[in-house]
Amino acid sequence: MSSPEPTTQTVSVPTTWRRRLSPRPGLERARSSSLAIVQIVIAATAAFAFAHHVLGHAAPLLAVTVTISSLGLVRDARPLRVLETVIGMIVGILVAELIVLAAGTGWWQLALTLAATMLVARVLSAQPGFAITAAIQSAIVVVLPANVPFLRLIDGVVGGVAALLVTALVPRSPLRAVTREAAEAFAAFDAALTTLVQALRRGDRVRAERGLRRARSLQRPVEAWRQGIDSGAEIARISPLLRRQRAEFERQRRICVQLDLASRNLRVIARRVVYVCDDGAPRPIAAGLLAELGAGARLVAEALTDISYEPAAREAVRVVGARLDPSALAADSSIVDQTLIGALRPLAVDLMVAAGMPGPDASAALPRV
Repeated sequence: MSSPEPTTQTVSVPTTWRRRLSPRPGLERARSSSLAIVQIVIAATAAFAFAHHVLGHAAPLLAVTVTISSLGLVRDARPLRVLETVIGMIVGILVAELIVLAAGTGWWQLALTLAATMLVARVLSAQPGFAITAAIQSAIVVVLPANVPFLRLIDGVVGGVAALLVTALVPRSPLRAVTREAAEAFAAFDAALTTLVQALRRGDRVRAERGLRRARSLQRPVEAWRQGIDSGAEIARISPLLRRQRAEFERQRRICVQLDLASRNLRVIARRVVYVCDDGAPRPIAAGLLAELGAGARLVAEALTDISYEPAAREAVRVVGARLDPSALAADSSIVDQTLIGALRPLAVDLMVAAGMPGPDASAALPRV
């Protein structure tokens, strides 16, 4: 009897593990943080060189650590945030210097310093990580004492100044990242709106509920976009290299505000779509109008990278808005259908203003009801 031939089994790697083992996420993180790393390296090196070679400090450790901690790898390197962090860490260094000067160094001095520093830091900032960062700086003062009092405080000031100067002179240029966040917010808005259009065309309550869930989740990408705009605008305000981007940040702020309002109105629409789809009847008129508004929103999204799309976006939404007369479009329908079409009117106004039309003109573009 011949022995059975050995068989080979192919071990499949789960998708989640393949994603974890893939180098792409790590490379993407490194790429997105490259400018922040360059900024930190320049600032920390400059702070060390100034404290060591100009001020004559033998080991200006805090000049380096304060710089690194102030800037960080997060994209939100706003001058005000950097300044707040610098002030907090310098306060922590000052508290530690005073305790060392009065009580010397030791285990209980370290405990007292950490407690005092973190209490003061919690008063100054609501961020838990802020207190930890300040405590690290104060611990360095106690653990590594210096012969000259308040020498580390000077190093901390040098590091803070270096961080602020690099924020202005070597900015992280966040416009590209902000525009990417804007695209993500509009993509999420379009996905929610498209799902509601499909629900209206089919009278599908399940799909309508899915659209409502998507509409309710729009606040997160819109808020991320708004925070990015705030950060970028503050950096551009003090950086001579980003002066030309100030107007673009203000334009994106206007669009972001209107998309926020449009998202809120879309949630109102979504709740009504769920209600009207309960009978399973299709609503082609409402679906068509909402789809046309979605096409206008996509033109607004295109205008983020090419402002020449704004006139086309305004006209596309205006044409739809001029037809939003519930009594004319749904004269033979129930009051529920008329209310649904009426709910599209504020959304049209939001999109027209997002495309650059003044608010009064956008409201006047709608028929009187």
